[in-house]
This record gives sequence, C-alpha cells and structure tokens, in this order.
Amino acid sequence: MPPGLAASAPGLPWVQGAGSPLVATPAATPRRLYLRRAWSAEQQILQHLADRQRLPVEPPANLAAQLDRLFPDAAPDGGTDWQRVACETAARNRIALITGGPGTGKTTTVVRLLALLAAEARDRGRPFVVKLAAPTGKAASRLSQSIGAGLARLPEDLREGLPTDASTLHRLLGLQGEGTAPTAPPLVADLVVVDEASMIDLEMMARLLAAVPVSARLVLLGDKDQLASVEAGAVLAQLCERPDLAPQRVTLRHSHRFDAASGIGRWATRINEGDAPGVLADWDALPRWSAAGTDVIRRLDATAARHATLEDCVRHGWSGWRDRLQAAVARSDACDDADALALLDAFARFQVLCALREGPWGVEQLNPRIQRALGLPLREHWYAGRPVMVTRNDYALKLMNGDVGLCLPQAGGTLRVAFRDAEGRLRWVQPSRLESVDTVFAMTVHKSQGSEFDDLLLVLPDTPTPVVTRELFYTGLTRARRRATLLAPSREVLRQAVEKRVRRSGGLAGD
Repeated sequence: MPPGLAASAPGLPWVQGAGSPLVATPAATPRRLYLRRAWSAEQQILQHLADRQRLPVEPPANLAAQLDRLFPDAAPDGGTDWQRVACETAARNRIALITGGPGTGKTTTVVRLLALLAAEARDRGRPFVVKLAAPTGKAASRLSQSIGAGLARLPEDLREGLPTDASTLHRLLGLQGEGTAPTAPPLVADLVVVDEASMIDLEMMARLLAAVPVSARLVLLGDKDQLASVEAGAVLAQLCERPDLAPQRVTLRHSHRFDAASGIGRWATRINEGDAPGVLADWDALPRWSAAGTDVIRRLDATAARHATLEDCVRHGWSGWRDRLQAAVARSDACDDADALALLDAFARFQVLCALREGPWGVEQLNPRIQRALGLPLREHWYAGRPVMVTRNDYALKLMNGDVGLCLPQAGGTLRVAFRDAEGRLRWVQPSRLESVDTVFAMTVHKSQGSEFDDLLLVLPDTPTPVVTRELFYTGLTRARRRATLLAPSREVLRQAVEKRVRRSGGLAGD
C-alpha cells in the first residue's frame, strides 16, 4: 500500500487527497463514497442553492389581484387550487420546484406565471427575458407545444411577447457536443423554466445552476416519481426531500387527464404507494386484449402473445398509420410534407414500451417481430416506414437525442427521413447522414421519458431483473393518455415492479 493512504481516510484506505478519484464523507455524517466528479457536482449544487435562497426577491405588485385574474375558476375538487399556489410560490422565490404526475397542469401553471411576470415587467418598463428548456429534443418540442397551446387560451393582452420556443439543455447552456465542457457561459434571463427535471443528472444540474443568474427565477418542472436520470444522481427527487426547499416546492395533485378512479389513475396511485396486493388483484380483474376492447387498461395474455396476440395488438395499434404508409408507398410521386406530418402523427398515437433492451421481451427482439407483423421488409436496413430515434445530439443536422423520424419514399425511389422540429415544420435528412439512430417500433421506458401516446403496450420481462422497479413501471404506464395494454408474463415480475424502488444515495436530500 502506498504510504499515507491509510492516514488520509481511516477505514477507506484507497481514498486520498484532492487528486484522488474517490471522496469519502466524514464519519459524523451518513457515510458515502463518491466519484470525485459526482461529489464536486453535488457540492456545487448545494452552494448554488444556498446562494439563490439568500437573495431576497420582490414579488409582483398586486399579486393577489393578478392571481385572481389568471385563476378565475375554483379548484376542480372544491379544495385548494394547487396551480395557483404553485404560480404564487414561483413568483415569490428565486427557485421553485413544481412537481406532479401527467396531466396535473405543470405547464399550464408556468404559462400563467409567464403572463404574470411579463405583465409586471411591462408595468415597470423593464425587459423580460425567458428561457425554456428540457433535457431532450423530444421533451423540448413537447414543452414548446404545451406552452403555445396554453398561451393561446389566455387573453391577448396577457400573452404579448411571450416565448414558446424551448431548447434542449445542451443548446441552452452552449454545450456543443456531449456535455464535456466544465462550465457553461452565464445566461441572460429573468426567468428560466426547465421541464422534465427528473431526467437531469448531477453534473448537468450543476452546470444549469451555475449558468442561471442568481437574480433570475428558476422553475424546475417534473414528476419526482418518474425514473431518475440515466447518469449519476436522482436530483429532482432528492431536492423535493430537502426541508429547506419545502416552502419553494408545490406538488400538483389533480390530474386533468384521468381521475384517481380511472384505470390508469388507480394503477398509478397503487404503484407509487407500493400496493402490490392491490395491483395483483387489479391485474387478475383486467379484461384480456381484443381489437374491439374499449377498456382504459387491458391485459395481454403472455401465452397467447408468444403466437399471435402481440402481433394482433400492434397491427391494431398502428392500423391507421400502416394504411397511410401503404398508400404513400404505392404512389409514384414523392411523399410531401403534408403526407409526412400525417404519418408522424399517426405513428405517434401508439407505442410499444419495454423494460429491457435484450431478451425475449426486450426491444431488440420485439422490433423485428413487430416489423414482420406490419408487413415491412426485414432484410433492408433502410426502408419506407422505418421509425428511428436519434440517440446522440447532432448539431450539424440540428437533431437532438430523443428526436423521432420516419423514413419515407421520395421521387425516383429514393428515401429520406422526416423529422418534425419544435415549430412543427418538416425537416428531411438523407439516411446516410444519420449515424446514431435506433429503430423504435419498440423503445425502452427510459427512452420514452418526455413522450406521451394515446395508446401503448407496456411489456415487462418474464423473469425478475433489477431494472424493473416501481419508478420504471409508473413511468411506462403514465406515458398513456387514453389507454394502455399490459403484458406481464410473470406475476412475480409484476409484484417486483411495484415493490422494488430505485435507491440512489446522495447528500442533496439534506440528511
């Protein structure tokens, strides 16, 4: 053993001074061992939070009257209007955490916050600069659409000059690559709103907080019960546990998409509560899948799925898309922008989500199985109808990790891949220029974060695996807007998916 190591960290002799890649916390605190990069990022986050909380903020004048105008209706359940509470909390603080499940109105709340703060700035003759962002291109596009739709519902005088264009965090912070820059340049902003904050890892959160001026308001939106980031940390969930952030945290409770008594709402609640007996009882009572079924949640029998039922399910789910695609391929002229937009919309209404990439119920085996069921060629790499997801930011092509495109026919028998940008316009890319893409008839639940689908098939594996957790099950199920079909070959895996939680230790929770 090299001299001096044992003295530097008793009990952990491989940890040494500032040059060590590992850091051990003092014995007087909860004992943790960090990679130094993760420890440094966590310390930076804590320092930025302390700096932000120390700086007082002047709330808008006549705040109560302005909130009355923006929130004229009573709460749906007759109780507390948590959207109004969240808006007021964000107006009174330099940082606000607004959490809640799908359809609880997080972006609706932010739209009204934008209107409130912009009106205050106009009254004082000040500029008001807003930055909107999300971790992936797909999530940024959805945020832009949601903000735009919310602003359209406001009186014209309240939406004057407000932005709808959201960018990825990489683009917002000027990280032109895979995020290897140690710091990001300071932002010029009065308000920064970041959606899908559960996907942000330790290092990215440290960069974000360093770039947002302490004088600006920062609003983090997300669902703390969803899957945490793929990289290190569970930042949003741990920040929501900090006692000193409790006054700046609001959880939206009422879902406008499905109520607690609906199938998806009831399942989501039971999953988050760890109610395995209740979930198993509900599973036993679910109707089996049929093309004529109208139930919100259905059960796909695993034995039959090994033969034809899964294929029937996906053919039914993508029936409208397949009919449109066949019509487009049969034509002699090129697939135009209108055709491509319609095909992208039709494809996005249904999706197969898997817990795993590998194995008989994973993405890699289900993708060719679905491809065959839809009657698409198996021997060709690029073919009309191939859906692809970008897996790495490509700044030259202006494509971000998570963007989904469709390969479609052009004049002369050539192929191009159609992508929709944040403004809803079409961009066409040659297949040969796409180096980092995956076929996504089936995608992992992790890759589905930031997306929503009218209808989905959620596939769990047939044997227990550490990947299948409560957070994954909840995240996958709540990607559905209207209807979900569950394929769970094993009751034990279903039980594990409710009982097993992701445990990521860290000091952000304030313990």
